[in-house]
Amino acid sequence: MISLNPVTIKKIRRFASIKRGFWSFIILFVMIFISFFAEAFINSRALIVYYNGKFYLPTYTRMIPGSVFNLGYDYETNYRDLKKKFQKSEKNIEASSNFIIMPPVPYNPYENDLKVNSYPPFPPSFKEKHFLGTDNVGRDILARLVYGFRTAIIFSFVLLIMNYSVGITIGCSMGYFGGKFDLFFQRIIEIWNNVPFLYVIIIIASIVIPSFMILLLIMAFFGWIGITWVMRTMTYKEKEREYILAVRSLGASHARIIFKHIIPNTISVIVTYAPFAISGGIVALTSLDYLGFGLPAPTPSWGELLSQGWQNMDAWWIVSSVVAALVTTLMTVTFIGEGIREAFDPKLHTIYE
Repeated sequence: MISLNPVTIKKIRRFASIKRGFWSFIILFVMIFISFFAEAFINSRALIVYYNGKFYLPTYTRMIPGSVFNLGYDYETNYRDLKKKFQKSEKNIEASSNFIIMPPVPYNPYENDLKVNSYPPFPPSFKEKHFLGTDNVGRDILARLVYGFRTAIIFSFVLLIMNYSVGITIGCSMGYFGGKFDLFFQRIIEIWNNVPFLYVIIIIASIVIPSFMILLLIMAFFGWIGITWVMRTMTYKEKEREYILAVRSLGASHARIIFKHIIPNTISVIVTYAPFAISGGIVALTSLDYLGFGLPAPTPSWGELLSQGWQNMDAWWIVSSVVAALVTTLMTVTFIGEGIREAFDPKLHTIYE
């Protein structure tokens, strides 16, 4: 069983007392939970099918070909249509016994829901269960928002880990060792800063189709610079404090001083920059998708929805949905960062009461 020391418990209670940060954490956690298990909430495949005395689940692993129900589905069952047939009590279906349970949003982010004598985009409709309407090719906007959020949040967190791993290591080393090591990496960073990031993306996108991993590596290639400068400055400041001089006089190794003393005492700065890094990752991916240099179609993307909203200004539900999702996400991440910075700042806590 994991036991927490009194200082950690005190920090957690302090964070819970900061209502804006705590409730933002709850909201973001719910958003992440729904997006990571989106197949259970937003999917064109049924959750459960009961037909002629047998249960069929899970249906989204293609365990139920259309031929099972003998309803004319040659390749894949249309579960929304099947539900309607169950409800109409046709001669080969007993509606009183057969039933189907669909997700709350019975559409996947890739399918086109088109109508006769009508052209998308379609406005929000609770009857059709397009709660935020469709885009200009008939795909459900809510489905693409949720699946796009999952892609964006994973991208941002992985990018954060990569940038922080490189940036904190190099920045602390620059500040701690100084001298020629510091001067060498200063010149490297100055060269890196002069490389036009967007041009690199454009050049690579013209050669190969950008994938999730390619975009991640390119952004990580340039994204570690910001936190490196911050950690360099903080390390220069911390290494001259009395507690560092004390542990150094006791014979502590360089690695122990950096990882056991300097980094823990700069955690408030690291945490302060983390939400901005996550927000920056989401905005960067959205911007690249908007410009057409991001993830390839038909990958669900907030940037691609923004582009559609710009091209279809009459379809107000497209751009308003994406903007609302972006504002909510960026605001909650920022509030969480503020709450964690205030609650977990080591200078506000001590084990000596």
